[in-house]
Amino acid sequence: MKDIVPAPPAIVHNDYASIRELFAKNVVPSYGRFEIVLSHGVGSYLFDVGGKRYLDLGSGIAVCSLGHAHPAITEALTEQSKRLIHVSNLYFTEPQGRLAGEIARRIGPGKVFFSNSGAEANEGLYKLARKFGHDEGRYEIITATNSFHGRTLAGIAATGQDKVKKGFEPAVPGFRHIPYNDLAAARAAISPATVAILIEGVQGEGGVTPATPEYLLGLRALCDEKKLLLLMDGVQCGHYRTGKFQSFQRILEGVPGGETFLPDALSMAKSLGGGFPIGAFWVREPYQDLLGPGTHATTFGGTPLACAVALKILEVIDKEKLADQARKLGDWMKHELERLVNTYPGVVKNARGLGFMLGLELAENIPAFSGSDKSAAIQFVNRLHTAGVLTIPAGTQVIRLLPALNLKAHEAAEGIHKIEALVKSLA
Repeated sequence: MKDIVPAPPAIVHNDYASIRELFAKNVVPSYGRFEIVLSHGVGSYLFDVGGKRYLDLGSGIAVCSLGHAHPAITEALTEQSKRLIHVSNLYFTEPQGRLAGEIARRIGPGKVFFSNSGAEANEGLYKLARKFGHDEGRYEIITATNSFHGRTLAGIAATGQDKVKKGFEPAVPGFRHIPYNDLAAARAAISPATVAILIEGVQGEGGVTPATPEYLLGLRALCDEKKLLLLMDGVQCGHYRTGKFQSFQRILEGVPGGETFLPDALSMAKSLGGGFPIGAFWVREPYQDLLGPGTHATTFGGTPLACAVALKILEVIDKEKLADQARKLGDWMKHELERLVNTYPGVVKNARGLGFMLGLELAENIPAFSGSDKSAAIQFVNRLHTAGVLTIPAGTQVIRLLPALNLKAHEAAEGIHKIEALVKSLA
């Protein structure tokens, strides 16, 4: 395979130990970090301080939509920083207005609020729902088990995973959880206090599980019937990761009734800024002015700098047809992962996902992992590190592949080859 990425400069001193010491001394230990100290990146490759190269199939957990050190992002940052970085939302700036228009054009008639992260974008959804139901005393939001909606107090209350809630009780009231992809459970859970249903189009942290077309269409009809808001968290599964701008557009492609489907509001972040922090939520036309002056705000949301970067990313995605790239190459990768499931059922149990949001579920009780107390997912990811590939665990049994949208065919082939070599060795 031809190596198109230049070799990193020679490392005179390996800074691994000293950087680890800086973290041990100065950084709050709230993350379980892998034993890798990264130095720089080019495209879909990252390099550690020792000079080792890794194929990055995690892209910062679905963030680096154009890979690392993309010249278009550097140019946008440089040029906009020469003009205007920040002025606060007390004033109008062109980049924010243009970006809001581009987002609405890709989803449907409505308006956009800008934040700094996905968790903040989801907080906006909660406030929108409470504002919508306030006069009737409705405030409860129904979410799904195995969902993930951020690490704020309201975010962990909304999240359908107990592990994120431990130690932070009492939970913010107003959230209940139901099984995902279960329309009957949604109908049964509605109470007089219910104001909205919130789901991910593809559950990411929960193990890469897409919603079914029937579920999406059924929820839309149910919310219309019961006068509820249908909210969607597109933070991880959005921004062309599935081959369409938002995952519901891919899931409902060609499905009768799917062409008119819209949620009432949708959050986004991650790939939106390609690594530069920016989040947003879009609100459908009938509800777009519910959050009027003084009801919601942010200091850094929608700065000219962040919006200029996000606009440039959309420009590159359109120009280079990266939505088609994510769809076609992602479908090929999924087919290859399914082949591994059929060939090595004792190691891999299932492959699922859409586009460049793929999950590989490991079989239970893999003998090679029995000697460690670490989960199968962590052990598998660590062995891939040794092989020079970065992936993301989801729970205890699932490996996520979330590559940059401009991943090349030979890079995808390299990743599949190394994953297969590891699976074969475990078999």
